[in-house]
Amino acid sequence: MATKPNSAFSWTKSSYSGGNGACVEIAVPTTEAIAVRDSKDPDGPRLTFDTAAWSTFVAEVGAGSYDVA
Repeated sequence: MATKPNSAFSWTKSSYSGGNGACVEIAVPTTEAIAVRDSKDPDGPRLTFDTAAWSTFVAEVGAGSYDVA
Protein backbone atom coordinates (compact mmCIF):
# COMPACT_ATOMS: atom_id res chain seq x y z
CA MET A 1 0.00 0.00 0.00
CA ALA A 2 1.34 3.47 -0.79
CA THR A 3 1.03 6.45 1.54
CA LYS A 4 0.45 10.01 0.40
CA PRO A 5 3.74 11.73 -0.55
CA ASN A 6 2.87 14.96 1.27
CA SER A 7 2.07 13.32 4.61
CA ALA A 8 4.24 14.62 7.45
CA PHE A 9 5.67 11.72 9.42
CA SER A 10 8.68 11.60 11.70
CA TRP A 11 11.20 9.71 9.55
CA THR A 12 14.14 7.73 11.00
CA LYS A 13 17.24 6.25 9.35
CA SER A 14 18.88 3.11 10.64
CA SER A 15 21.82 3.58 12.97
CA TYR A 16 23.64 1.25 10.54
CA SER A 17 23.36 3.79 7.70
CA GLY A 18 26.82 4.67 6.49
CA GLY A 19 25.99 8.14 5.22
CA ASN A 20 26.49 7.10 1.59
CA GLY A 21 23.00 8.24 0.58
CA ALA A 22 21.75 4.72 -0.15
CA CYS A 23 19.41 4.50 2.82
CA VAL A 24 15.81 3.80 3.54
CA GLU A 25 13.89 5.60 6.26
CA ILE A 26 10.93 4.41 8.27
CA ALA A 27 8.07 6.16 10.02
CA VAL A 28 5.17 4.95 12.12
CA PRO A 29 2.06 6.77 10.87
CA THR A 30 -0.32 4.59 12.91
CA THR A 31 -0.03 1.86 15.51
CA GLU A 32 -0.87 -0.69 12.79
CA ALA A 33 1.54 0.45 10.06
CA ILE A 34 5.18 1.11 9.16
CA ALA A 35 5.95 3.48 6.27
CA VAL A 36 9.17 3.18 4.23
CA ARG A 37 10.79 5.64 1.81
CA ASP A 38 14.06 6.15 -0.07
CA SER A 39 16.13 8.79 1.75
CA LYS A 40 17.41 10.14 -1.59
CA ASP A 41 13.83 10.92 -2.70
CA PRO A 42 11.92 12.12 0.38
CA ASP A 43 9.00 13.36 -1.74
CA GLY A 44 8.87 10.18 -3.81
CA PRO A 45 6.86 7.02 -3.33
CA ARG A 46 6.34 5.55 0.11
CA LEU A 47 5.25 2.05 0.98
CA THR A 48 3.26 1.05 4.03
CA PHE A 49 3.37 -2.37 5.68
CA ASP A 50 1.29 -3.76 8.50
CA THR A 51 3.29 -4.37 11.67
CA ALA A 52 3.20 -8.18 11.35
CA ALA A 53 4.64 -8.10 7.81
CA TRP A 54 7.31 -5.58 8.85
CA SER A 55 8.33 -7.66 11.88
CA THR A 56 8.66 -10.76 9.70
CA PHE A 57 10.76 -8.87 7.16
CA VAL A 58 13.10 -7.44 9.83
CA ALA A 59 13.56 -10.88 11.41
CA GLU A 60 14.36 -12.43 8.01
CA VAL A 61 16.88 -9.69 7.20
CA GLY A 62 18.52 -10.27 10.57
CA ALA A 63 18.72 -13.99 9.85
CA GLY A 64 20.44 -13.37 6.52
CA SER A 65 17.56 -14.53 4.35
CA TYR A 66 18.18 -11.78 1.77
CA ASP A 67 21.97 -11.76 1.77
CA VAL A 68 23.50 -11.78 -1.70
CA ALA A 69 26.11 -14.48 -2.11
